Amino acid sequence: MPTTTRTRLAALTLAAALTLTLAACGQAPWAGLDTAGSTPTPTAKATITPIVNDLSAGSARHELVAGDAALTVDYSSSLSMDQWTAEANKPVSFSVSAALGTDDGQGVYLSKVSIVTAVSGPTGALDAPAAFVDQSSLPTGYVMKAPYSYGQTFVLSAIDPAATSVTLSFTYELLIQTTPTSTTFAKQTASDQLTIAIAK
Repeated sequence: MPTTTRTRLAALTLAAALTLTLAACGQAPWAGLDTAGSTPTPTAKATITPIVNDLSAGSARHELVAGDAALTVDYSSSLSMDQWTAEANKPVSFSVSAALGTDDGQGVYLSKVSIVTAVSGPTGALDAPAAFVDQSSLPTGYVMKAPYSYGQTFVLSAIDPAATSVTLSFTYELLIQTTPTSTTFAKQTASDQLTIAIAK
């Protein structure tokens, strides 16, 4: 066989081998299709919804306004957050004091505080315990103008085992003396919320 013919045959053989090698490395046109011949739809990953925990640091301070009064409320719990299970008795301590924007020496008193509990689970609201109410038996209420304060501990008893969080809604009802020597008072109300995660 002439040399030129042998060279051409060798070149054709090498080209065919390279074509087969490249075809073997690529993806087949039908790869990635389901049995119906269409590309499968990717499955969406489940999203994780974080649960708010206002006491995750062990305590929290909230600033509220009630008319001319500025309230400072400190919340805490003597029970660590990993022990805040549905079946546990869960204490929440809070201390509230007030300062007046226009302070001529008037007294500021807390006549009533109430706490309404809302319990949440994976599918929505769950049964909640009765509201907690502390109504002062004093004519004007408890002294709460700084440097004095009102302190209380509310204990949340066992709740539904499916609970994931609780929201405590606080209502503070104040009586503010109209003048330093007056026997008349102005009533103001401040509201606040505290959401706490339930440990599993």
